[in-house]
Amino acid sequence: MTEEQEAASEEQADDVEEEVADEDAAEAEGLQEGDFVELEYTAYTADGEQLVDTTDPEVAEEEGVDDQGQEFKPRTIVLGEGHIFEAVEEAIVGSEAGDSGTVTVPAEDAFGEYDPDNVETVSAEKIDEDDRYPGANVTVDGKQGYISTIIGGRARVDFNHPLAGEDVEYEYEIVDEVDDREQQAAGLFEMMLGFEPELWIETDEVEEEVPVEPDEDEADEDDEPAEPEFETEVVEKESLYVEATPQMTMNQQWMMGKQQIGQQVIDQVGVDRIVVQEVIDGMGMGGLGGMMGGMGGMGGGDIEDALEDADVDADEIVEELEGDE
Repeated sequence: MTEEQEAASEEQADDVEEEVADEDAAEAEGLQEGDFVELEYTAYTADGEQLVDTTDPEVAEEEGVDDQGQEFKPRTIVLGEGHIFEAVEEAIVGSEAGDSGTVTVPAEDAFGEYDPDNVETVSAEKIDEDDRYPGANVTVDGKQGYISTIIGGRARVDFNHPLAGEDVEYEYEIVDEVDDREQQAAGLFEMMLGFEPELWIETDEVEEEVPVEPDEDEADEDDEPAEPEFETEVVEKESLYVEATPQMTMNQQWMMGKQQIGQQVIDQVGVDRIVVQEVIDGMGMGGLGGMMGGMGGMGGGDIEDALEDADVDADEIVEELEGDE
């Protein structure tokens, strides 16, 4: 092949690569997997008889589910992470903020096909006495189901999902793409815990133990491997601070899976670590008790001066204590 032919061949190859790159860029337009989106949606069974889920407060009120302690508002999800039905995700990918649509999710991709083999007859003794009635949600031998019938000492328990066998019609509107990382984190926590904790992102200087590279000049092939050495370095870490309110610390999902939840937020929001901090506020005589405890080492005159500075009447305190006795 001549030099001219080689040059022409290379130029042709470059043109093909550019065309492929242009096609990939065109395919990647719009929202993609990994993007955070704020979504409004309402999903019913395909026959329209049963509400599956909604973010619309008016729909929730109409269906009588607005008294369950849940806040009905647009939700933040991550495309490609299974936060919604896969068929809906596929419809959203490539779309833009403001787009809307309707997707019918077949039963097998929603809550599964109905399986008659998942209906079992069990002894009523395995069920709490308060739950021995048709329709009760129960757990038997580690499986969750609901009682379809109960006669005497036997109960028929259906372990299928209550919506098994139902196609789902899902209407959605993309409110916006979410770029703010604090909003992203808040959306993830709300999705997993059912509420948004107070949170913020800061960059901190943190001391960290890092391994020291061994000196190759001093290493001897006959020597046994030396114990690894570490030194302390100050590094910058991006920290997501989360206020640990009682609502959070007592949340069952958080108590059972805080490590997994935290790791998911770290991976998807892109911070280095999560710092969950608890704030304890002083109140009433508790604050005074702490102050009095701190005065234990003072002389009598010092205590009187401190009480005067704090605008506290010592005689009143003594009278109250004697009255308690």
